[in-house]
Amino acid sequence: MRIYPAVDIYDGKCVRLKEGKLAKMEMFYENPLDAAKMWEQKGAKALHIIDLNGAFDGKTGNSKVIEKIIRSLSIPVQVGGGLRNVSGIKEAFNTGAARVIIGTAAVLDEELLETGLKKYIDKMIVSIDAKDGNVAIKGWVNVSEFSAYNFASKIVGKGFRNIIYTDISRDGLLKGPNIDGIEKMCNVEGAKITASGGITSIDDILAIKEAGAEGAIIGKALYAGVLKLEDAIKAAED
Repeated sequence: MRIYPAVDIYDGKCVRLKEGKLAKMEMFYENPLDAAKMWEQKGAKALHIIDLNGAFDGKTGNSKVIEKIIRSLSIPVQVGGGLRNVSGIKEAFNTGAARVIIGTAAVLDEELLETGLKKYIDKMIVSIDAKDGNVAIKGWVNVSEFSAYNFASKIVGKGFRNIIYTDISRDGLLKGPNIDGIEKMCNVEGAKITASGGITSIDDILAIKEAGAEGAIIGKALYAGVLKLEDAIKAAED
Protein backbone atom coordinates (compact mmCIF):
# COMPACT_ATOMS: atom_id res chain seq x y z
CA MET A 1 0.00 0.00 0.00
CA ARG A 2 1.29 3.47 -0.88
CA ILE A 3 1.24 6.46 1.46
CA TYR A 4 0.50 9.88 -0.06
CA PRO A 5 1.35 12.94 2.06
CA ALA A 6 -1.23 15.63 1.30
CA VAL A 7 -0.35 19.17 0.26
CA ASP A 8 -3.53 21.24 0.13
CA ILE A 9 -3.04 24.71 -1.32
CA TYR A 10 -5.24 27.76 -0.74
CA ASP A 11 -4.22 31.25 -1.89
CA GLY A 12 -0.72 29.93 -2.52
CA LYS A 13 -0.22 28.55 0.98
CA CYS A 14 -0.09 25.01 2.37
CA VAL A 15 -3.13 24.57 4.62
CA ARG A 16 -5.32 21.93 6.22
CA LEU A 17 -9.09 22.03 6.65
CA LYS A 18 -11.33 20.38 9.23
CA GLU A 19 -14.38 18.57 7.85
CA GLY A 20 -13.70 20.25 4.50
CA LYS A 21 -14.64 23.73 5.77
CA LEU A 22 -12.73 26.86 4.80
CA ALA A 23 -13.80 28.43 8.08
CA LYS A 24 -11.79 25.73 9.84
CA MET A 25 -8.56 26.27 7.91
CA GLU A 26 -5.10 26.13 9.44
CA MET A 27 -1.99 27.33 7.63
CA PHE A 28 1.17 25.21 7.96
CA TYR A 29 3.56 26.52 5.30
CA GLU A 30 3.73 29.88 3.55
CA ASN A 31 5.36 28.09 0.61
CA PRO A 32 3.84 24.70 -0.30
CA LEU A 33 7.07 23.78 -2.11
CA ASP A 34 8.79 23.63 1.27
CA ALA A 35 6.25 21.08 2.46
CA ALA A 36 6.50 19.04 -0.72
CA LYS A 37 10.30 18.89 -0.60
CA MET A 38 10.19 17.94 3.06
CA TRP A 39 7.92 14.95 2.41
CA GLU A 40 10.11 13.83 -0.47
CA GLN A 41 13.20 14.05 1.75
CA LYS A 42 11.42 12.01 4.43
CA GLY A 43 10.85 9.17 1.98
CA ALA A 44 7.53 9.87 0.27
CA LYS A 45 7.24 7.93 -2.98
CA ALA A 46 4.34 10.03 -4.28
CA LEU A 47 2.50 13.22 -3.34
CA HIS A 48 -1.16 14.27 -3.29
CA ILE A 49 -1.86 17.93 -4.13
CA ILE A 50 -5.25 19.65 -4.07
CA ASP A 51 -5.93 23.17 -5.32
CA LEU A 52 -8.52 24.24 -2.77
CA ASN A 53 -9.32 27.47 -4.61
CA GLY A 54 -10.22 25.29 -7.58
CA ALA A 55 -12.20 22.86 -5.48
CA PHE A 56 -14.38 25.58 -3.99
CA ASP A 57 -14.56 28.06 -6.87
CA GLY A 58 -14.36 25.71 -9.85
CA LYS A 59 -11.39 27.64 -11.22
CA THR A 60 -7.82 26.49 -10.70
CA GLY A 61 -6.13 29.21 -8.68
CA ASN A 62 -2.73 27.72 -7.87
CA SER A 63 -1.61 26.21 -11.17
CA LYS A 64 1.77 27.94 -11.28
CA VAL A 65 2.58 26.95 -7.70
CA ILE A 66 1.60 23.35 -8.39
CA GLU A 67 3.62 23.20 -11.61
CA LYS A 68 6.67 24.51 -9.77
CA ILE A 69 6.28 21.79 -7.14
CA ILE A 70 5.94 19.06 -9.77
CA ARG A 71 9.00 20.31 -11.68
CA SER A 72 11.03 20.48 -8.45
CA LEU A 73 10.38 16.91 -7.28
CA SER A 74 11.59 13.56 -8.55
CA ILE A 75 8.55 11.65 -7.25
CA PRO A 76 5.16 11.40 -9.01
CA VAL A 77 2.47 13.88 -8.04
CA GLN A 78 -1.29 13.44 -8.33
CA VAL A 79 -3.26 16.67 -8.66
CA GLY A 80 -6.88 17.68 -8.18
CA GLY A 81 -9.15 20.59 -7.35
CA GLY A 82 -11.44 22.39 -9.77
CA LEU A 83 -10.70 20.15 -12.75
CA ARG A 84 -14.18 20.03 -14.24
CA ASN A 85 -13.60 20.01 -17.99
CA VAL A 86 -11.39 18.27 -20.52
CA SER A 87 -9.19 21.33 -21.18
CA GLY A 88 -8.44 21.78 -17.49
CA ILE A 89 -7.57 18.12 -17.13
CA LYS A 90 -5.28 18.19 -20.15
CA GLU A 91 -3.58 21.29 -18.76
CA ALA A 92 -2.94 19.49 -15.47
CA PHE A 93 -1.28 16.63 -17.32
CA ASN A 94 0.76 19.12 -19.33
CA THR A 95 2.19 20.60 -16.13
CA GLY A 96 3.63 17.19 -15.32
CA ALA A 97 1.02 15.60 -13.08
CA ALA A 98 1.40 11.82 -13.00
CA ARG A 99 -2.30 11.38 -12.25
CA VAL A 100 -5.22 13.79 -12.29
CA ILE A 101 -8.13 13.76 -9.85
CA ILE A 102 -11.70 14.71 -10.73
CA GLY A 103 -14.58 14.96 -8.30
CA THR A 104 -17.51 17.28 -8.95
CA ALA A 105 -17.04 16.91 -12.70
CA ALA A 106 -17.58 13.17 -12.50
CA VAL A 107 -20.88 13.66 -10.70
CA LEU A 108 -22.28 16.47 -12.83
CA ASP A 109 -20.95 15.78 -16.32
CA GLU A 110 -21.95 12.47 -17.86
CA GLU A 111 -20.31 13.39 -21.15
CA LEU A 112 -16.97 13.94 -19.42
CA LEU A 113 -17.12 10.42 -18.05
CA GLU A 114 -18.36 8.93 -21.30
CA THR A 115 -16.20 10.55 -23.96
CA GLY A 116 -13.80 13.21 -22.78
CA LEU A 117 -11.12 11.24 -21.03
CA LYS A 118 -10.76 7.81 -22.58
CA LYS A 119 -7.12 8.35 -23.58
CA TYR A 120 -6.25 9.34 -19.99
CA ILE A 121 -8.38 6.79 -18.22
CA ASP A 122 -5.53 4.83 -16.62
CA LYS A 123 -4.08 8.05 -15.19
CA MET A 124 -7.38 9.42 -13.91
CA ILE A 125 -8.64 9.21 -10.35
CA VAL A 126 -12.23 9.88 -9.35
CA SER A 127 -12.50 11.39 -5.89
CA ILE A 128 -15.57 10.27 -3.97
CA ASP A 129 -16.04 12.55 -0.99
CA ALA A 130 -18.82 11.21 1.19
CA LYS A 131 -21.00 12.77 3.86
CA ASP A 132 -23.53 10.56 5.62
CA GLY A 133 -22.91 7.97 2.90
CA ASN A 134 -23.69 10.27 -0.05
CA VAL A 135 -21.36 11.99 -2.50
CA ALA A 136 -20.54 15.63 -1.69
CA ILE A 137 -19.75 18.00 -4.56
CA LYS A 138 -18.44 21.51 -5.29
CA GLY A 139 -15.76 21.59 -2.61
CA TRP A 140 -17.81 19.40 -0.26
CA VAL A 141 -20.46 22.13 0.03
CA ASN A 142 -23.41 20.30 -1.56
CA VAL A 143 -24.45 16.71 -0.93
CA SER A 144 -25.82 14.86 -3.96
CA GLU A 145 -28.41 12.10 -4.10
CA PHE A 146 -25.79 9.51 -5.10
CA SER A 147 -24.62 7.01 -2.52
CA ALA A 148 -20.84 6.67 -2.44
CA TYR A 149 -20.99 2.92 -3.00
CA ASN A 150 -23.39 3.09 -5.94
CA PHE A 151 -21.44 5.93 -7.53
CA ALA A 152 -18.22 3.91 -7.23
CA SER A 153 -19.90 1.01 -9.02
CA LYS A 154 -21.11 3.39 -11.72
CA ILE A 155 -17.73 4.94 -12.48
CA VAL A 156 -16.00 1.55 -12.50
CA GLY A 157 -18.58 0.57 -15.07
CA LYS A 158 -17.43 3.55 -17.15
CA GLY A 159 -13.88 2.23 -17.07
CA PHE A 160 -12.43 4.39 -14.27
CA ARG A 161 -10.84 2.12 -11.68
CA ASN A 162 -8.81 4.50 -9.50
CA ILE A 163 -10.90 6.00 -6.69
CA ILE A 164 -10.08 8.17 -3.69
CA TYR A 165 -12.64 7.72 -0.93
CA THR A 166 -12.87 10.38 1.77
CA ASP A 167 -15.28 10.50 4.68
CA ILE A 168 -15.60 14.27 5.15
CA SER A 169 -16.83 13.94 8.73
CA ARG A 170 -13.45 12.44 9.69
CA ASP A 171 -11.19 14.72 7.67
CA GLY A 172 -8.68 16.77 9.66
CA LEU A 173 -10.06 15.76 13.05
CA LEU A 174 -7.46 13.13 14.04
CA LYS A 175 -10.23 10.77 15.15
CA GLY A 176 -9.50 7.86 12.85
CA PRO A 177 -10.90 6.88 9.44
CA ASN A 178 -14.23 5.30 8.55
CA ILE A 179 -12.99 1.73 8.23
CA ASP A 180 -16.45 0.33 7.51
CA GLY A 181 -16.91 2.78 4.65
CA ILE A 182 -13.45 2.04 3.28
CA GLU A 183 -14.05 -1.70 3.42
CA LYS A 184 -17.37 -1.30 1.62
CA MET A 185 -15.72 0.75 -1.12
CA CYS A 186 -12.94 -1.81 -1.47
CA ASN A 187 -15.62 -4.40 -2.14
CA VAL A 188 -16.70 -2.61 -5.32
CA GLU A 189 -15.58 -5.01 -8.01
CA GLY A 190 -12.78 -3.60 -10.14
CA ALA A 191 -12.14 -0.55 -7.95
CA LYS A 192 -8.70 0.45 -6.70
CA ILE A 193 -9.30 2.44 -3.53
CA THR A 194 -7.11 5.05 -1.92
CA ALA A 195 -8.45 5.96 1.52
CA SER A 196 -8.50 9.44 3.02
CA GLY A 197 -9.92 11.24 6.03
CA GLY A 198 -8.93 11.00 9.67
CA ILE A 199 -5.93 8.69 9.34
CA THR A 200 -4.02 9.22 12.56
CA SER A 201 -2.13 6.13 13.69
CA ILE A 202 -0.24 3.03 12.60
CA ASP A 203 -3.29 1.00 13.62
CA ASP A 204 -5.38 3.07 11.20
CA ILE A 205 -2.95 2.32 8.39
CA LEU A 206 -2.94 -1.39 9.16
CA ALA A 207 -6.75 -1.44 9.26
CA ILE A 208 -6.97 0.36 5.91
CA LYS A 209 -4.49 -2.07 4.43
CA GLU A 210 -6.47 -5.01 5.81
CA ALA A 211 -9.66 -3.55 4.31
CA GLY A 212 -8.05 -3.83 0.87
CA ALA A 213 -7.08 -0.26 0.04
CA GLU A 214 -4.16 0.30 -2.31
CA GLY A 215 -3.24 3.70 -0.92
CA ALA A 216 -3.76 6.10 1.98
CA ILE A 217 -3.66 9.91 1.95
CA ILE A 218 -2.47 11.49 5.18
CA GLY A 219 -2.56 15.18 6.00
CA LYS A 220 -3.23 16.63 9.43
CA ALA A 221 -1.59 13.78 11.39
CA LEU A 222 1.69 14.35 9.54
CA TYR A 223 1.64 18.13 9.86
CA ALA A 224 0.69 18.00 13.53
CA GLY A 225 3.48 15.51 14.25
CA VAL A 226 1.06 12.89 15.54
CA LEU A 227 2.29 10.41 12.94
CA LYS A 228 5.75 10.17 11.35
CA LEU A 229 5.83 9.65 7.61
CA GLU A 230 8.67 7.12 7.91
CA ASP A 231 6.60 5.00 10.30
CA ALA A 232 3.51 5.25 8.11
CA ILE A 233 5.41 4.11 5.03
CA LYS A 234 6.96 1.18 6.90
CA ALA A 235 3.56 0.02 8.18
CA ALA A 236 2.03 0.32 4.73
CA GLU A 237 4.79 -1.61 2.99
CA ASP A 238 5.50 -4.39 5.52
